[in-house]
Amino acid sequence: MNKKFSIYLFSILAILFVVTPITIEAQSQSNKKPIKYKKSRVLQSKTAKKMTEVYEALEIVDEKGEPAPDMETVLRILNELRDDMENLKSYDRSVMWNAWAFVYFSDGDYDNAMYAYTKLINEPEVTIGLRVGALLSLAQLNLLEENYEKGIELILQWMSEVETVTAQSYSLLGQAYYQTGNFKKALSSMETAVTMAEEEGYKPRENWYVIMAACIGEMKKEIGEKESLLRQIDIYEILVNLFPKKQYFIQLGGSYGQLGRERDYMITLKAAYQKDLLDRESEYLALTQLLLLNQNPYWAAEVFEHGQKKMITIVDEKTEEEKIVPVIKDTEKNLKLLADAWRMAQETNKAIPVLEKAAKMSKTGESYVLLGNLYLSEDKLDQAADAITKGLEKGKIKKLSPVYLTLGQIYFELQKFEDAKKNFRIAARDKDEKIKKQADNWVRYTENEEIRVKNLALRRDYIQMNST
Repeated sequence: MNKKFSIYLFSILAILFVVTPITIEAQSQSNKKPIKYKKSRVLQSKTAKKMTEVYEALEIVDEKGEPAPDMETVLRILNELRDDMENLKSYDRSVMWNAWAFVYFSDGDYDNAMYAYTKLINEPEVTIGLRVGALLSLAQLNLLEENYEKGIELILQWMSEVETVTAQSYSLLGQAYYQTGNFKKALSSMETAVTMAEEEGYKPRENWYVIMAACIGEMKKEIGEKESLLRQIDIYEILVNLFPKKQYFIQLGGSYGQLGRERDYMITLKAAYQKDLLDRESEYLALTQLLLLNQNPYWAAEVFEHGQKKMITIVDEKTEEEKIVPVIKDTEKNLKLLADAWRMAQETNKAIPVLEKAAKMSKTGESYVLLGNLYLSEDKLDQAADAITKGLEKGKIKKLSPVYLTLGQIYFELQKFEDAKKNFRIAARDKDEKIKKQADNWVRYTENEEIRVKNLALRRDYIQMNST
């Protein structure tokens, strides 16, 4: 049993000096006449003595200082009081019911705890403190038992009677409204809670903002999708600053993405990356692509490689064994993305080995063709011809004619004119007239160049022969 709570019970023992009473008015459930509740009353001496024994029994601790209440004594005395209930004054009964409510609640017997609190509330001479405390406790128990409408009714009643309504109480009301599906009232209550907390000088709780964002999401059809996203963004921006958790960065970034604000999406994911919050392949790939889209290829490549090096623990679905794996897997698609990043960053020497690895993994020749073009951009003609040839051998290339045309051009530069003409003629079979014309022109140009080169060679040989 919670020691602090038992001390609280002891503190409400009504053996008090009589002070000038402060009263509130409420409607009696039986006759609807206003009842004036006093701030303090005095227990009968006999009841006071027994309740003192109850509180003392609740506050017993063991040798280690842990709570060890004498529940046998507590139950014996409370049963005696309940059996003699007709002879107790109304205020005495309210104090007794408060103790019973605590005992039932401690045992997890919520139905009887609610019964005891209800009996307490209905006592005409209950003090303000006991009544409003019981109202709030009864409201919380109803919410715990998923009696949300009753819980809301009790919270509102409590608010109308308590001297000071706090931010916490509005948050409780908001959560109750949310459970009933009244998202408009839930949002309004949560906004009030946040405002009051700020006025009271403390940071609003994290879940208040979460419920606000959820309410706005549920109201999307009513307020419009764009307005819903804009209002959620306002909340997520607060959350990433006050409670910088990964989920809020992802939700904020996703909202930016849905509005087409790609740069803001990138900045948000980048901030999460810099805080080392990203731990999923999809998150790293999204950031890489956003950086490429915003013309930051070098950053994109570095982020990608960080994802390759970062290790995480996963559970194998089949064996249920834990495995340590890199966040980004070396698949053909992923490697091609990295190669693109390095290529766009003008780091061709870094792109080539990555694309070589992707090409070996590929079931088509497309990656080898891309690799050949990279070699060609670096004037590595032999490697370019070899890569494109491997691509053609692997097959499944969507547009063959441009590939044959490129390969022919490479052989032309290598002065392998027969190989060049062979590939140009294959390209010339294309149905596309533009490619066909281009290939035919290359065939004629190659034939002329071949003659020119041969003539130059003959002339060179002639000169050498006559000079000796």
